[in-house]
Formats: sequence, structure tokens, C-alpha cells
Amino acid sequence: IIIIFKKVFSLCASYLLFRPRKAESKSRCPDWLDQYSSFQVHLTNLAMSTSAIDVPPKGGFSFDLCRRNDMLAKKGLKSPSYLKTGTTIVGLIFQDGVILGADTRATEGPIVADKNCEKIHYMAPNIYCCGAGTAADTEAVTDMVSSQLQLHRYHTGRESRVVTALTLLKKHLFGYQGYVSAALVLGGVDVTGPHLHTIYPHGSTDTLPFATMGSGSLAAMSVFESKYKEGLTRDEGIRLVTEAICSGIFNDLGSGSNVDVCVITKGQKDYLRNHLLPNPRTYVSSKGYSFPKKTEVLLTKIMPLKDKVEIIEKGDAMEE
Repeated sequence: IIIIFKKVFSLCASYLLFRPRKAESKSRCPDWLDQYSSFQVHLTNLAMSTSAIDVPPKGGFSFDLCRRNDMLAKKGLKSPSYLKTGTTIVGLIFQDGVILGADTRATEGPIVADKNCEKIHYMAPNIYCCGAGTAADTEAVTDMVSSQLQLHRYHTGRESRVVTALTLLKKHLFGYQGYVSAALVLGGVDVTGPHLHTIYPHGSTDTLPFATMGSGSLAAMSVFESKYKEGLTRDEGIRLVTEAICSGIFNDLGSGSNVDVCVITKGQKDYLRNHLLPNPRTYVSSKGYSFPKKTEVLLTKIMPLKDKVEIIEKGDAMEE
């Protein structure tokens, strides 16, 4: 409205300034120019102040296209389905600190996308975090909180505490109400001792002496509940974590490949990458594999992708 009024006023002022006048009225032109200039400055300031009004941020995901998606589904468009995730991640507290463990299989539904991925993420020199769920979400969330912890250490000049990482992670996940698919096992050692927490995708948390998460968590938990005891030594803890991960690997199709272990103690951490390889490759062709250099014709039938979707301008507008 301000912009339209400004244009209309500009046209009126131009007409009043440049229309034929009598000789005695020429002395009034500077007054008109001054008034026009001052009013134009006032309109500019008003527009700038209006545009500078703080608009509340629209956080989270946008669901503006839900009604459009429902309409396309009724027209016959097949919406993309979700892909099942699979992982086994565990953690336990032993007499000197915390031990975390994870398998190394990344899946895309029935396909093994990566046989040797890393699921134990760096958070701080004394804090690490295992991630289950969507790989992109777990990596993005842990990287974001890791950078925030680094800035916090720069500001305070002190070692990061595990509860700080826990608070940042659960606040972020709670804000998205489970739409960020990241189930985490957080472990570390700070000035208050060893800590082990589980963080669910909706933001709820638990504090336990041993924990498992992922699709193979039930198999791993059966090992922990039958063999865990207080005061485990380092070697006993590593063996128990390795056995729990192997239980998930051999009893869950979404878990597999190798076993990664991270041992965190006061002022030290040991990341044992590929600590155990329970599924070594048993056959390798001595001749290798060669494929003919040509293009195979698999199908000659032409199928239209989808029917045209008519856009109707009439009707109620979509709600935001």
C-alpha cells in the first residue's frame, strides 16, 4: 500500500510541478519541491521501518504441500515409500570410563550401501556418540553439536561436559518431533566422571550403565543383561561390547560387516576401527571380472510416466 501511494503521489506532484503556470506563481516552485522531497524521504523511511519489523521465524519442516500431495495421490501418482534402517549400537560403563561399539553396515532398504561406514561420531576430545537411523541425519546432528561444543570450549576455556552435549542434542531433536531420524548413544568422561546416555528421535533421554539402540538392539541387550556386571576391566568391557555387536550382526539383517569400538577414559580415548571382522570375504575370483563393452536392450515397450495433472484455479486457497 505504501509503494502504491508513493507512486500516485509522485505522479500528482509531477503534474503540479510541470503544468503551465502564471508568471507570479513561479516563485512557489521551490516550496513545492521542498515539500515533495521531504515527503518522499518520509515515505522512504516509513517503508524501511515497516520492512524492518521482526517476523517470527518459521522453524521446523514445512507441510504446506500436504494437500497438493494428497491430490496427486488421488490422481494415481505413487508416492515414494520409506526405506527401513538398520544398525546395532551399544555402550557400557566400566571401571575407568565408557566403551562404545557399533557395526559398520549402511543399508538402503534391501541393499547394502556401505559395508564399512563409521557410526561412532566425534563430539569432543572426551565425548563420542553412536548414531542409528538415517545416516544423513545422524551425521548432520552430531556435526552441528560438535561445532557448538567447540565454540563453547573456546569461550569458557574448559573441557566439554557430557550433559552439555546431551542437552544440545535432545533440544534439537525435540523441536522436530521425531522427523529427524537420529537415535543416539552418547558417552564420555568429564570432571564429574563417566556418563552414558541414550537419546531417542523425539528427544527423550535415558541414563543407564549399559545401553543398546538400533534394529539389532534386542539381540545386543540380551548379551548385556546376561553378562554385564559393575567394575568391568577394560579388556572385559571390550570383549562384552564386541560380543553384543556380533549378536546384533548375526541376528539382524540390518546390521552387519565389522565391529568398531571406542574406549574413552580420563584424558584419553582409543578408537579401535575394525576391531573385529566377523564376516571376512571368503571368495575372490582369481581371474577377476570382465564385462562386454556393449549396451544390452532390456525393454522395448514405451510406457508413459504419468497422466497430465490439470491445475484448477477455482476453489479455496490452500491453508499455510
